[in-house]
Amino acid sequence: MKKQLSIITSAVILSTSFAYAESENVNEAFKNGSVSGDLSAYTQQVDDGTSKSGFSSATFGLNYETGSVNGFSAQAGFRANHELSSKNDGDYNGEFANNALMTLANIKYSNNIATIIAGRQEIDLEWIGDYNDALLAKLTPMDNLEITAAFARRQAAAGVDESTDFEKIGEDGVYLIDAKFEALKGLVLNPYFYEAKDVASYYGLKATFDNDMFGLTGHYAQSNEDDNSIKDASIYNLEARTSVANLDLALGYIKTDEDISSIATAGDNIDPTEEIGDSVYATDSKTIYASAGYTIADIELSAGYAQAKYSNNKDKEFVVGAGYSFVENLSAEVLYVDYEIADVDQSKVAATLTYEF
Repeated sequence: MKKQLSIITSAVILSTSFAYAESENVNEAFKNGSVSGDLSAYTQQVDDGTSKSGFSSATFGLNYETGSVNGFSAQAGFRANHELSSKNDGDYNGEFANNALMTLANIKYSNNIATIIAGRQEIDLEWIGDYNDALLAKLTPMDNLEITAAFARRQAAAGVDESTDFEKIGEDGVYLIDAKFEALKGLVLNPYFYEAKDVASYYGLKATFDNDMFGLTGHYAQSNEDDNSIKDASIYNLEARTSVANLDLALGYIKTDEDISSIATAGDNIDPTEEIGDSVYATDSKTIYASAGYTIADIELSAGYAQAKYSNNKDKEFVVGAGYSFVENLSAEVLYVDYEIADVDQSKVAATLTYEF
């Protein structure tokens, strides 16, 4: 299970929502549209304990969204990538399945209480992510309540370090309903239900509390497998975090009772690791993790440690990263990961240079 490089990809996530004044007609809506994008150079080198691999690439992302006419707007976006170098044959092609990908192509309708998006779009919920061919409706009937219902059929990932083709989610897509309710100031309750046809149904509850001093998260999810030969699975996550001056600290624990790959059919947001995600989600896995982030001037420093115990294995990883903004739209980031899977020591170094506009 591939995990996006969090410190790197955070610099190139493109905003997909914009605020516009209402246009008088379609022509005016196109004139009032907005363009955003990025141009990035990326490189990674991996030592898997027996061999070395790596590649360098250039990627270009471009998004356009029209202005709004009677609440309607349209959005289009793509991402192109080019191989600069590859240490071995197949290193680059193993991460990039195409030369370009249409990532966004949708029509949106919005009013004061509802937003409906039909077409290719980016979704970021607890158990679905990346780009999806989907129909999504988001309702805000009250200031402290947001309800999302969606059906997603196909999915692909695209970023500075990978680009996959769109493929079916499960056997026939996934249906979901997700609610976020701010019961008290700082306390958000997030119940949800997913149905991946002929795979599993899964549901859960996430509770988060944050104030100026600290934050807490409790999250539990359970699956009901459609295949009787596969055991139902569950996972829970507990996390505490705090911020002191410019220092952010977090400590967490994740526990599974069976293989939860069905729950992660369309993506996930629990796994905090870079390279040992399969270990975190393995049968009867117990994972502890800790992270720290510190900002000084225009430099962002981060470090993390995770250890996953399952079966007779004890896999672990240590991550350090740094990011620097040269000017407002130009930034560079580096990431080093030292990890051990099945008693094999491995390492990864990655760097990116990004210009956003």
